[in-house]
Amino acid sequence: MDAEVRRLLDERAIRRAATLYAIGADRRDPAIWTDIMAEDMVLITPRGRIDGRDRVLAALPKLAAAFTATQHHVTNQLHMIDGDGATGETYCVADHMTQAADGSRSILRWAIRYQDELRRTGDRWRFTRRELILDWEERRSA
Repeated sequence: MDAEVRRLLDERAIRRAATLYAIGADRRDPAIWTDIMAEDMVLITPRGRIDGRDRVLAALPKLAAAFTATQHHVTNQLHMIDGDGATGETYCVADHMTQAADGSRSILRWAIRYQDELRRTGDRWRFTRRELILDWEERRSA
């Protein structure tokens, strides 16, 4: 296969993995995350580091408990591919809905940059490391 075509296909597959990561978070779907994460996945957030895919998957119920709903939007993305490895950055805007005891709702918006590391296994790319960098946040009424 032509090297340029291979690069384009790899970039598309990496973008798909980032999109599925967002969908998996919003749906709290461990099957989606299992499919796009390596077993040795490391997730780093402002709250700490989680080692291993099983422990990362265990964070999904915590996400559901913290927020009524979430919606992640994957935007800019640039990755450098070197053989079966890739590193790069994915921008994301994530809206998190919360509901207070009085029934009022608000949306917490995060401007995120993920620092990504991925590995090709077979015919797909899987995350081995994602670091969530929170550039800013804002809150508004819903």
